[in-house]
Amino acid sequence: MRGWILVERNEIKGWKFTGKNGEFRLPQPDRSSFLYFPLVNEGGMMSSITPKLHGQATSGHNTFLTPPLSVEDLHNSRASRNFWVYVEGKGAWSAAGNSAKQNADFYQDNADESELEAGLLWHRVTRSNKELGVSAEITSFVPCGEDKVELTKVVLTNTGAEKITLTSTAAIPLYARSADDLRDHRHVTSLLNRVYTSPFGIEVQPALSFDERGHRVNHTSYGVFGAEENGSGPVGFFPVQEEFIGEGGSLDWPEAVVLNSKPAIYSEAELEGYEALGGLRFAETVLNPGESHSYIIVLAIEGERIDVPVLMQKFGTAAAFDAKLEENKSFWNDKVNTVEFQTGEHDVDQWMKWVTLQPVLRRLYGNSFLPYHDYGRGGRGWRDLWQDCLALLIMEPEEVRSLLLNNYAGVRIDGSNATIIGSQPGEFIADRNNIPRVWMDHGAWPFLTTMLYLDQSGDLDFLLQEQIYFRDVFMNRAQKRDTSWDAEAGSSLRTASGEVYTGTILEHILLQNLVPFFNVGEHNNILLEGADWNDGLDMAADRGESVTFTSFYASNLLDIARLLRDLKERKGLSTVELAEEMTVLFDSLGEGVDYTSVSGKHEQLERYYAAAPNKVSGVRVALDIDKVAADLERKANWLFEHLRSNEWVQAEDGGGWFNGYYNNDGERVEGEFPGGVRMTLTGQVFPLLGHAAAPEQIPNIINAVEKNLLDDKIGYRLNSRFGGIQQNLGRAFGFAFGHKENGAMFSHMTVMYGNALYKRGYVKEGRKVLDSLYQLSADFATSRMYPGIPEYINEQGRGMYTYLTGSASWLLLTMVTEVFGVKGKLGDLLLQPKLVQEQFDNNGQAGIKTIFAGRELEVVYTSTNRSAYGEYQIQGVTLNGTPVVLQHSLEGVIIPRAVLNALSADKRHLLEVELA
Repeated sequence: MRGWILVERNEIKGWKFTGKNGEFRLPQPDRSSFLYFPLVNEGGMMSSITPKLHGQATSGHNTFLTPPLSVEDLHNSRASRNFWVYVEGKGAWSAAGNSAKQNADFYQDNADESELEAGLLWHRVTRSNKELGVSAEITSFVPCGEDKVELTKVVLTNTGAEKITLTSTAAIPLYARSADDLRDHRHVTSLLNRVYTSPFGIEVQPALSFDERGHRVNHTSYGVFGAEENGSGPVGFFPVQEEFIGEGGSLDWPEAVVLNSKPAIYSEAELEGYEALGGLRFAETVLNPGESHSYIIVLAIEGERIDVPVLMQKFGTAAAFDAKLEENKSFWNDKVNTVEFQTGEHDVDQWMKWVTLQPVLRRLYGNSFLPYHDYGRGGRGWRDLWQDCLALLIMEPEEVRSLLLNNYAGVRIDGSNATIIGSQPGEFIADRNNIPRVWMDHGAWPFLTTMLYLDQSGDLDFLLQEQIYFRDVFMNRAQKRDTSWDAEAGSSLRTASGEVYTGTILEHILLQNLVPFFNVGEHNNILLEGADWNDGLDMAADRGESVTFTSFYASNLLDIARLLRDLKERKGLSTVELAEEMTVLFDSLGEGVDYTSVSGKHEQLERYYAAAPNKVSGVRVALDIDKVAADLERKANWLFEHLRSNEWVQAEDGGGWFNGYYNNDGERVEGEFPGGVRMTLTGQVFPLLGHAAAPEQIPNIINAVEKNLLDDKIGYRLNSRFGGIQQNLGRAFGFAFGHKENGAMFSHMTVMYGNALYKRGYVKEGRKVLDSLYQLSADFATSRMYPGIPEYINEQGRGMYTYLTGSASWLLLTMVTEVFGVKGKLGDLLLQPKLVQEQFDNNGQAGIKTIFAGRELEVVYTSTNRSAYGEYQIQGVTLNGTPVVLQHSLEGVIIPRAVLNALSADKRHLLEVELA
């Protein structure tokens, strides 16, 4: 940690790690705004919770138990998971900190004291009030498994010197409908509510589902249930919000609590047509000094009416709660500790546990259902499918092959892909809004992820497996509509005879990378189309060009060529079978195209579109594998030369960098302008990450980034200040500078920059980049976020859009494969460590636990003199104490897969690596 938060009344530290599994503690958490914590399970329950128990609980866009919210609602809304305590003779107090009186006292000396404790994935807040002599410990989590429930245990303790009498009331608004109804027909949809009480709580099952899908009979049911520590249920209920708060009252100062009113509703009552509340009144209890009393609260969502006795028997006792909490801790600890780092930087190792968790959170939440992520309807985008797999290849490798195979079903025959991703693996849907749009970068990512899979597994047969293609109304990269398309016929590409067509994964990969080669703008770079990785560059669809992703596609073409030669060598293949229509894309096998001619490329692309107009013949041709590889190499090398010669920005100081874009007026975006330097980090990352940047250009790029994009306060900016809103480039420049895609520190691109530097051997510089991410994120005084990596750091240094970001996958990948150098090479294990002095502990060791070849490995590097990178080499390796005969390569040392396959799969194996 790098600082303290100074508050006038007292001094508040940032969070501190307290255990070995990422547990941390934060004093006075409610003195920082916008904090929230994820609670989720594999069964589809998705919650978020704040230090004052704000947040939401849902299982999807149309099934919110509590009101849906954005990050601003965390302090604006009075609705929360409140738990009220009426202290006889002293008045009302919110154990969650959510009362009008506590808010008024917030900056006074009599304000509550509070402390947060949290771990993987559980949340506990302890709050105490000296005047009342009472404290509350509130623990919340979503139990692992398939149940859509959220559990909370409230422990009240008499901290005073005298006996006190307490009356407790849980009060949780039951929204019980679609997020679409938050403003649209909010009152009308409350008229659909059917509210039921039972011995343990309140259940709402609206009569209809009143949303964009139509007014259907609703079956989903929502409930708030509770019990005391002895298993007894509430003594009464407040199921209607307006009756609970009273005329002129509010959820943060409700009449029923402030006046300690007796509930009018008891078990087995039924009500209709009002905004519902999970208001549970418990029996009066007397606590002597030091005594405690606990309550269990269960939030539940079911597809039908809830079987309350079964639910409460499973979750509704203190013993059940404690057992489920321990089970949940073990589940998430095991999940995260699949990858574990042990270095001389203990706090960084613990912080990385939260980074390791983040790709799993994104798989479960998609890009929605957390307060900053208040957009979309769940699910992930095309790019997310592939980048999340990067982390899954390391954490859950056994699941990745089927995921990759399913994902390729979203590729169109024109090289573009589906944009609407279904909830099931491999499910793709025609654009629900009928908007023709293509993100030009989408075709580049699948090969990168697939290549990592091939290196990790050696499974070259995957390339020859067949998969369908996606088809909808759009064709020619969304430039035309297919008037013959019939949605009723399904979304699979068919042959001229009407049969579903399948092609190899290799064919899909080739299409995705060959079509863009010909789809160029007037400067002979690939057209920007709807946008690329930076979705904010979305206003240059006509003449805009993405130079940066031209370099990515160029590197892919070269790497695919090399992979084809590996296929020939390892599998004995002399030909590749492809759809006959694709032969026109391998122009050097016939009449070659002049690659300097933009019009020549366009004509060749039109020939392909005419040959495959949203359908194919079904006939395949066998092409010589060497000639195909040579064609790809020819294209790649031409692009490298083009980029190095035409897109290099020569600076006045003798340095330079790559231009990344052309705008919709056909103007180069980057360079030295009268108003200042214009530069993007993205434009440098992809030439570095692949092969486009020549070795002699790399030092200049690094110097330019340090000079023009590094800000000591917020790190490496995504771009320098362009000035103006740039309507000829994209919406990003309408954002204030230093926020989101306009000049913030965007973690994803910063991590990829660090990864690229490590790949190119610039370890000191790469280390600096990654360390800046940690320092910025862990500096709670400025970032005001829990452990983990945010989507971006804004101009004030605050971490924004926490938890759900693809940068976590890239950081985990970088740490494992580049920093620790545990990587695959077509199935063999390659050790190529790039550790620096600070990462070795006092014993000169740095270790990683990970999975490779289906085996759990612990790799421990020992450098007795803690040499700097570049000063050590691998001198020897022992496997479970036995020396290994090593194969040396230019990259490092290789341990053949056969050696690892001979190991037992049910225990961890130790690789000790001597560096000297």
